[in-house]
Amino acid sequence: MVSLFINWDVSPEIFNLGGFSIRYYGLLFALAFVCGYKVEEKMFKSEGLSQQWLDKLWIYVAVATVIGARLGHCFFYGWEYYQNHLLEIILPFQLSPFKFTGYQGLASHGAAIGIIAGLWYYSKKVSKKSIFWILDRAVIPIALAGFFIRMGNLMNSEIVGLPTNLPWGFIFIHGHGIEHPELPRHPAQLYEAICYLISFAVLMHLYWRTNVKDKQGFLFGMFLILIFTARFFIEFVKENQEAFEASMTLNMGQWLSIPFVLVGIYMIWRNRKPLIVESAKVKMKK
Repeated sequence: MVSLFINWDVSPEIFNLGGFSIRYYGLLFALAFVCGYKVEEKMFKSEGLSQQWLDKLWIYVAVATVIGARLGHCFFYGWEYYQNHLLEIILPFQLSPFKFTGYQGLASHGAAIGIIAGLWYYSKKVSKKSIFWILDRAVIPIALAGFFIRMGNLMNSEIVGLPTNLPWGFIFIHGHGIEHPELPRHPAQLYEAICYLISFAVLMHLYWRTNVKDKQGFLFGMFLILIFTARFFIEFVKENQEAFEASMTLNMGQWLSIPFVLVGIYMIWRNRKPLIVESAKVKMKK
């Protein structure tokens, strides 16, 4: 009988020269920022906004993403360890015994919190506009960035799904720390990447083809609903990231997703009346 499963035998490294390696994850992470910048640049030009605003925006986003993602991992997933090793939260190496580790632990929910905090600061110092104005414009390229980052996770054979008999199950040949690595599993990273790409397309359509960008907080709310609803349900077919999650009814990723979805619903509800009135005006003009 011919197996329909996919043997994912992709090395995380593109090449390695004398111990120096270029990895797919790093390349895709860089592409996330480059493509996101280009998307945002087109949006800013269409609104007649300054290049200086755009450049500062991406500095704020880049710094806030890394800091938020790192702190999110340490506090949400690794606090049992980091509460006794506080310096290692900010250092790229382990102290005892000494070992260079890099910043391996990054959590998307922490990144989301960090980005919101960074954009709040940006709105106060740079744009002088409501935070929802910049959130509506920043979440579109961020959704695209989520696609690239999850594809990077796929290339790393990390954040894998539960075992499955479905024909598109992946056998992660290079997966590390996976129990029963010979079993086909849900490609949870790919599920998320596809959902994030669809979310990006929906947000782009709303921005360019409707007037919702004038309803502050609407696009931000839609982003939260699309991204974190997808994340919530995909967690059901994903392996837990930490051992302590095994005893939880919902895992940490799901509990952290719920508040984001609720905030998104509130933002859409808050904008319901203006949208209905403006739709009526458009019809009357026709």
